[in-house]
Amino acid sequence: MVVYLDIIWMLNLLFDSLLLYLTAIFLKRKIRFWRLAAGGIIGSLIILLSFTPLNVYSNHPVAKLFCSIMMVLVTFGYKRLSFFLKALMTLYVSTFLIGGALIGAHYFSQYDAKLTEQLLYSSVKGFGDPISWLFVLIGFPIAWHFSRKNIESMEMTKIQFEQIVQVRVEIENEKFIFKGLVDSGNQLYDPLSRLPVMFVSIKNQMEAFPEPIKKIAFEPDSILMGSDELPGEWQGRLRIIPYTVVGQEHQLIAAIRPDNIIIEHNGDEYVSAKGLIAFTMQQLSKDDAFQCIVHPKMLTGPRQETKNEKVS
Repeated sequence: MVVYLDIIWMLNLLFDSLLLYLTAIFLKRKIRFWRLAAGGIIGSLIILLSFTPLNVYSNHPVAKLFCSIMMVLVTFGYKRLSFFLKALMTLYVSTFLIGGALIGAHYFSQYDAKLTEQLLYSSVKGFGDPISWLFVLIGFPIAWHFSRKNIESMEMTKIQFEQIVQVRVEIENEKFIFKGLVDSGNQLYDPLSRLPVMFVSIKNQMEAFPEPIKKIAFEPDSILMGSDELPGEWQGRLRIIPYTVVGQEHQLIAAIRPDNIIIEHNGDEYVSAKGLIAFTMQQLSKDDAFQCIVHPKMLTGPRQETKNEKVS
């Protein structure tokens, strides 16, 4: 069997460098290119040593652990023990994540009874199958890309989760409960009263709202143009607010002044008696993680500790 050592070594150098780069992305650390390349070279030395009399030692788990330690030290340096251990563990997580994705994709896409028998009753030696180098060469960048994207997505979900609040709205002796996202980008105020504006989607729960709110959300133009009116008790709550968005100017929205807005966040309740709500049929979250966008100004109202016991 012909073994192209230079190709195998270059592939391992590339893969080790990409794994270190993925680790840096997970840790949000900036690294220099020469450190990244040096770490990849150290990791790929195991491949070269496997073709020497030292292969007995280089394939030992202790030698592999030492190699990964050196890779982390060269790439990220050493500031303190926790800093180093976090980088080392993240490198292993990155490796297992990519390796597991490749193995899972390989065995999901094909089934070879003879190969399975060989795996169960014999040891696989060398650098050939069960997973071909061509498959690894193509699959590794794909697995690397999707792993990075999924981690970024999970980070965004975590950030969003930390900004999710429970919102209770009281209007005309009726109470409504939503999940809200505190958005610092929402800086919409009523220009006359300077009251902050919250956006609430009723798309998935229209039956729970009274007709005036449905009319505002479903047919806002008829209210804005005066072709339709709200009942008398709702007229005093109505506010017409101008706003601008990218590419559009001089837009108008209809908002309602509720009796009370109570926002629960991190065990505290913020009471915002002065605020406006713009109801809409547009779904604000594609996965329905929240139904309203909370103005950050509403979290500056009177605060009181919640007395309700939380059930996890």
